[in-house]
Amino acid sequence: MRITIFNGSPHAENGNTHCMVESFSKGALQAGAQVENIFLAKKEIHPCRGCFACWIKTPGQCVIQDDMAELIEKFTHSDVVVFATPLYVDNVTGIMKNFMDRIIPVADPHFDKDEGGECVHRSRSEKIPKLIVISNCGFPEQSHFQVLELLFKRIARNMQTQVIGEIYRAGDALLKDAPFILKPLIHKYKKLLQAAGREIVEHQQLSEQTRLKLQEPLVSEDQYIAGANEYFDKLLSTL
Repeated sequence: MRITIFNGSPHAENGNTHCMVESFSKGALQAGAQVENIFLAKKEIHPCRGCFACWIKTPGQCVIQDDMAELIEKFTHSDVVVFATPLYVDNVTGIMKNFMDRIIPVADPHFDKDEGGECVHRSRSEKIPKLIVISNCGFPEQSHFQVLELLFKRIARNMQTQVIGEIYRAGDALLKDAPFILKPLIHKYKKLLQAAGREIVEHQQLSEQTRLKLQEPLVSEDQYIAGANEYFDKLLSTL
């Protein structure tokens, strides 16, 4: 199995998103997958112009000269693609959105109807990768990922593929900067991420049991809020 991870965090390898991806990748590698981790922040990706040249003038090829041609090739040659992004204003980052918009050459402009009678674009590729979503946010509640849950289900529908795993982590500030007393909890969580990576390779899906375990709070909401506010007060006091 070939897994390509597109990481949309502007912090690249220094972000909380990579903390999650790193553990997930370790599990997938242990199960025998080929894993490539791509930091979109290190790529040249211009916004889509909406010119439709990739559908009409140069079918399947974007006229913008940047790194997307290489990234689309990696996308289409993957068995599984992971969209990894921190939550920005209830959605993906701007970097990730640019990348997602620029995948449009993979689609054919013609319409078909899906099983529910709703229009979808045809695909140019015989092989469409399955999708996984990995995301994190600084808020303590899991409810903040509602937009992403719907967004990627819609994306998978239009690509005529499926989301085989969703891993959402609220309270992400603890992933890299947890107090010493919480280190065992973070270690346990990272082991669970490794197990998720193995499951995807071995069973081509993330079990409901593992998904729910991954959503369990690391600390209580009150503890997290108090710690976050104390942290920001300390930063503001230095101004």
